[in-house]
Amino acid sequence: MTIKYNNLAASHESFLPLFFKDVQKLFSECDFIGASSKAVANFEKEFAKYIGTEYALGVASGTDALLLAFDAIGISSGDEVIMPAFGFIATADVVVRLGGKPVFVDIDPETCNIDVKQIEGRITARTKAIAPVHLFGQSCDMQPILDIAEKHSTLNHKIWIVEDVAQSCGTYASLKNGKKCGAVGDFGCFSFYPTKNLGAAGDAGAITCNSPEMAEKIRKYRDHGRNTIGDYEIVGYNSRLDTIQAYYLSRKLEELDENLLDRIANARLYGELLSGLDNIRTPEVPDEEDNMPTNTFNYYTIRVSRRDNRDRLRNWLKEKNIETCIYYPISMHMTSALKPLGYDKGDFKEAEKAATEVLSLPVWPGLLRNDIQAVCKAIKEFINNSSSTKY
Repeated sequence: MTIKYNNLAASHESFLPLFFKDVQKLFSECDFIGASSKAVANFEKEFAKYIGTEYALGVASGTDALLLAFDAIGISSGDEVIMPAFGFIATADVVVRLGGKPVFVDIDPETCNIDVKQIEGRITARTKAIAPVHLFGQSCDMQPILDIAEKHSTLNHKIWIVEDVAQSCGTYASLKNGKKCGAVGDFGCFSFYPTKNLGAAGDAGAITCNSPEMAEKIRKYRDHGRNTIGDYEIVGYNSRLDTIQAYYLSRKLEELDENLLDRIANARLYGELLSGLDNIRTPEVPDEEDNMPTNTFNYYTIRVSRRDNRDRLRNWLKEKNIETCIYYPISMHMTSALKPLGYDKGDFKEAEKAATEVLSLPVWPGLLRNDIQAVCKAIKEFINNSSSTKY
């Protein structure tokens, strides 16, 4: 029997009958598109309240969330956006699409998030934004990022903070004020890709913010630049959240906190069972009494020393019918698409090292305790069987 890396069917099993009623209503009313959809407006209100912002604006994907946010702050030719060198390419490619330049920073090897100690050294007169990516469900160290942006902003040149929250919906920011990721910077950009903490039944995303001016700008951007009287004030996009996704997301939002607690409990069990193993580094898990967790484990990602060890372990687990995943096998500055930026191998050693070592294990809500024990048993068997070799 296979231990699945993810079980999407289980994620909607509890509310599927209610969702089908929503769909039946949708096809009766034919209120399909987000620009005028009551269901979309209702989800946006619920989601803004959940994250803790004044506004949430549904868009077609997490990539579009980043694209519209960067466009809203005016990223164009010559503008620089500071971001980590390790993560999903969408954070960088939308900046390139707008004519800007991603400026990479190496990562903290303990968290795989941006190394905040290196950010200030990358600030230039052309820096327009910092894009912290809350990777794998774990909050970046946000206070230094806020301090750096404030220190280097002037009346005529603001440094914006655009949070990439694609993998960390529901995670609390590493601050003392109880804010969630996506409510700290100027924008929070969320992906509702099906495997995320809050996943849709297809592509979907959202942008959160507290500025009424920016919220209005995003509303126009996502609907071809259209205003309320039908004029097209700016060149925009077709990036509206579909009603069917809003219905699904509203149902799923009701269960999100419970599901996050399950993810954290699964991660805690992994940490206990994998503790002390040679060449295996496990992520830090919030204390059980922590009611504002700064890691919600969208992915439970271990580090296995050296690529050959990581790849052999993955093959071993596959033979045991245990599914795993590698996010990301190539650091962003080494991808073919971003070679024109001029970075070379060795520029970001921690990001490059992480790409050879990361391995994500099943952690989805509803994963059985016995399955986690089986995964850990297989990992221990691999280490024991490899003890006499180069592992």
